[in-house]
Amino acid sequence: MTKHKQHQNLSQSRDGGYTIIESLVAMIIVSVLMIAIAPVMAFSVATRVQARRVELATQAARTYIDALRTGAIPNPLPGDPRKGFPIPVPPTKDVADADVPTASDITNLYPLDMDGGGFNQNSSTDFYVQGAWRNPSNPPPPDPTKTGYELMVRVYRADSFGSGVPLNKTPKNAKKQSVVGSGLGDRTMPVVEMSTQIPPTTGETSPYESLCARLNGNNTKKCQ
Repeated sequence: MTKHKQHQNLSQSRDGGYTIIESLVAMIIVSVLMIAIAPVMAFSVATRVQARRVELATQAARTYIDALRTGAIPNPLPGDPRKGFPIPVPPTKDVADADVPTASDITNLYPLDMDGGGFNQNSSTDFYVQGAWRNPSNPPPPDPTKTGYELMVRVYRADSFGSGVPLNKTPKNAKKQSVVGSGLGDRTMPVVEMSTQIPPTTGETSPYESLCARLNGNNTKKCQ
């Protein structure tokens, strides 16, 4: 009777030992799987964050373009404190080759609050918009709003110009961030870059005549 109880206790002890080993093996397998899945999960979250940022930046660019088309952002006269109007690009250069902004240029950029909490330079959901205009048919008019122009827009995160960001390392030829490849994105790169045509806003010429003249080297006969 005693031997039977000892044998039973020994069997239970061995069963308990196997259960602990199996638990350890299971924990190791789960840990390995989590380590393998964690980068994929982090990349997925970063991609969603960047996709949302690109969506907001696109809205900011369209808001800026609409403001120029309606004259809400006028061409400031000398001494005018209003900022945000596009910078001129020489007719010999492509509008996409406009210089990227530096620390001394941000006062001329157009700030946009996209999260409703007030513009914050340390925010990643507020933006600075840079515009550049070019009109090869009339280089450079004193007031491009009278002749229309080709517009290039770059949208930067507001915290691109925050403390600790190496603005002096901003690439000369800026490129757009990739939703897939950039993850959370490089602050020194524009989130969105696009170009469009802005018609005259003063009413001196029609949008068709303006665009036709620019495309034909200011040859107005082809536009009649």
